[in-house]
Amino acid sequence: MSLETLFSPVTINGMILRNRAVMPAMGSGYGNTDGTVSDRLVRYLARRARGGAGLIITEVCAVTPRGKGFLREIGAWSDDFIPGLAGLAEAVHREGVKVALQIHHAGRETFAAAAGGTPEAPSPIPSVIMRQPCEEMSADRIAEVVEAFASAAVRARKAGLDAVEIHGAHGYLLTQFLSPFSNSRTDRYGGSEENRMRFVLEVVAAVRRAVGDRFPVLVRISADELIKGGYDLEFAKRLAPRLVSAGADAIHASVGVYSTPGNLSIASMDTEAGFNLFRARAIREQVEVPVIAVGRINDPRLADRAIAAGDADLVSFGRQHLADPDFLAKAREGRWDDIRWCVSCNQGCIERLMFEMQPVTCTFNPECGNEREQAAPDAPGRRLWVIGAGPAGLSAALAAAERGFKVEVFEKEETPGGQILPASRPPHKEAFLDWVNWAVRQANERGVILHCGREVDAELLKSGRPDAVVLAAGASPSVPKIPGIHRCHVLDARDVLTGKATPMTPAAILGAGYVGMETADYLLARGIDVTVLEMQAAYPVGKHTSHGYWLHLRLKERGARILLGATVTGIGEQGVSCRQGEKEEIVPAASVITALGARMENGLEDVLRELGISWRTVGDAAGPRRLLEAIHEGDRAGREV
Repeated sequence: MSLETLFSPVTINGMILRNRAVMPAMGSGYGNTDGTVSDRLVRYLARRARGGAGLIITEVCAVTPRGKGFLREIGAWSDDFIPGLAGLAEAVHREGVKVALQIHHAGRETFAAAAGGTPEAPSPIPSVIMRQPCEEMSADRIAEVVEAFASAAVRARKAGLDAVEIHGAHGYLLTQFLSPFSNSRTDRYGGSEENRMRFVLEVVAAVRRAVGDRFPVLVRISADELIKGGYDLEFAKRLAPRLVSAGADAIHASVGVYSTPGNLSIASMDTEAGFNLFRARAIREQVEVPVIAVGRINDPRLADRAIAAGDADLVSFGRQHLADPDFLAKAREGRWDDIRWCVSCNQGCIERLMFEMQPVTCTFNPECGNEREQAAPDAPGRRLWVIGAGPAGLSAALAAAERGFKVEVFEKEETPGGQILPASRPPHKEAFLDWVNWAVRQANERGVILHCGREVDAELLKSGRPDAVVLAAGASPSVPKIPGIHRCHVLDARDVLTGKATPMTPAAILGAGYVGMETADYLLARGIDVTVLEMQAAYPVGKHTSHGYWLHLRLKERGARILLGATVTGIGEQGVSCRQGEKEEIVPAASVITALGARMENGLEDVLRELGISWRTVGDAAGPRRLLEAIHEGDRAGREV
């Protein structure tokens, strides 16, 4: 398809964009600790700009030190920040792309170490997520923050950025004033709808006065908080025209706050692609300025259809820019098979930033956050064997092939993919297999030879004598010493998920980690009754992540029984014997499915050592790994072996 609608130009208050694709603000954690722009952040944004979007919106930029939401958030609260912001703008402009600075105050959605003290908010109501005490802002302090937004916008203009976006979404300070969920004030900034809008409208009006009539001002809002006690879409429809009257040139229509169940602000794979488009359309019907849609959109074809249908004027592609910064150029050229698709796993991006306090990356794209110049091949003609075609092995093969290695991959199974094969079978996870197919296509293009159904042993290594090896043989299921564990109706979860074993109902699953919970999800969707037994007293899979929330919800709605603190004492013909405290019972089970961890397959290390062959052990062969670590570790091995 031509994508002519998506790739048509559009103008926002005199700012001409070459197309309607936007990279929205996404916190990276790449800033310097003093709030200045780092070289790493510049390289990251310039790399995204090279992909061909019409507009890039920087990550959040604090208008006051107390407004920082995380430790490495960049700032614009003094003129000292202008040189760094100017360098960022120049780097993006060199790629022919416009850039806006997103100006931001976290309000209560932060913590003392980031804010430099007690967070400030409309009311002293702690954040549901951060649970930090917060201080109610005085009228004088409100006026100071309004001015801080205006001053930050002026600095953005002086630094050569093309626009500013005022962050009024996702439960940050501006949203907090708008919402009865977080605003219990009794003065002119709280209570009535008019009063709750006042602060936001003052910020927009102050920014407009400060930057003048011809400098574009965008406002990002949550079109619906989707939380009990919050505001809804009807409120946002009344707010949008007021924002335009105050000086907004475009509305960026997001959804939710960070305490919204399922974190729909950064929706997971469990949510339908483009689920928020109808809200963008509802806002667009209320205003005469361009509206930007956002919300789990990674496919340019969906975006093109949405714009053509009148849902929005522009579309934001967020995490897809992390997974493949060149996806727009590839789509424009019709190279759909070359696109590395974002699957909305959230593992490397928002969850890494929020829960691990680490800079973001992408599970499937190890280069994200580690942007580098393409190096000349440094290993031409050297022979590398990669043992295992799972995520770590395929990633290593791709990286090594770039260096000029002659790469051969050996996979004992008939199909490449390793643990991604079972991981892609539960509901909403089918897209994980897209990466395997993409990696295999890339490997073929780079001359990698893939041997499936061929296991490497000592004799093959002795006869083949490669120059180096990446050992990525994965892991095999752990078999605990439980009486009856070897009965014929006891199955491994991975065999069930890949169709090698067919369970009967009812089924008992041993282990409530992700493998166990997702296997339960898979079976329940097929009409099999499930009981999950977990030895720990608490869920290994928390509800705080987006995927974890939806996973728990589906299991509850479909009637799964989950026994925590349950010690399995035996497996018989009729079911599983277990003990919870002083209580003992037999859980009926026609099938028993084990999801109890795995043991490393690294036995070839001794052989490699004897033969004097250089090797790197990666992925599950080195120890339990998430997908993120496996892919990144494999990539690093391929670049360093």
